[in-house]
Amino acid sequence: MRYQAQEYLTAHARKSGELWRFALGLVLVAVCYLALGYTYFTLIAELVTPQDWPALVSEIDNGSSSRGMLAVLASFGFIIIALAFVTNVLHGRTLATLFGYGRPFTMQFLRVATALGGLAAILWFLPEPKILKPFHNIDYLRWLALLPLSLPLLLVQVTSEELLFRGYIQSQLAARFKSPLIWLVLPSLVFGALHYDPASAGQNAWALAFSAALFGLVAADLTARSGTLAAAIALHLFFNLDSILYVAPGDRLHGLALYTYPFELSDPALLPVWLPYDIMILLCAWLAARLSMRR
Repeated sequence: MRYQAQEYLTAHARKSGELWRFALGLVLVAVCYLALGYTYFTLIAELVTPQDWPALVSEIDNGSSSRGMLAVLASFGFIIIALAFVTNVLHGRTLATLFGYGRPFTMQFLRVATALGGLAAILWFLPEPKILKPFHNIDYLRWLALLPLSLPLLLVQVTSEELLFRGYIQSQLAARFKSPLIWLVLPSLVFGALHYDPASAGQNAWALAFSAALFGLVAADLTARSGTLAAAIALHLFFNLDSILYVAPGDRLHGLALYTYPFELSDPALLPVWLPYDIMILLCAWLAARLSMRR
């Protein structure tokens, strides 16, 4: 496999690639994120009435309203702040080194985004299983009015996750281990495990975690082949635009979605239909991204 481009990201990590430093970095990122998040939600609590706070907490937990989803998406910015602090103080490098080089990054992002836009247009005309036929959720004008907020915050969310898993974790592991089985697969498994949510998805939780881990592996592969996070961010944005802003499950994270599916994540009838469909789209998107970067 042609992963020479991974060196563009790994070279910066190798200068401070000690495992103890990497482990401490992960702990500090988690601590900073939790501390900033606690402060953030405490400030939000001060801005609403005591009577409204319980309702807002439920909306944030479930992503069931526009304000709840916007609050959740904005909170991912604290991962970026935490990473900027850790990379500078602990590794002596800037946050920008996690993205890859600027000029290739911009070109790769535009190429992959264009290819995925073409894939989305094709998928638009393909028939979907009946169980995936969505219902209208938000008024069109309200949805459009929210886009100036929801789109940038969605970009913050996907960028923060790619910076952490493909930018930081993958590059730091690649600085210590030669085998791609470690620095490609391990972060992807962790990414999938963090999406394991039996409280919301019930018996479908393992399938959602598997799908997330497979996505992580695809994003890791694109990063290692390109030497930047551009393709991974474009891919992540493609899927989250669909699942958060376009059509979302009826019981979770649908506060900004134009449509919702007529099922809950825990619906047992969902698994045999949704999982193959999701994997098929992921593999098609991966292929489209790879072909676009070869031009």
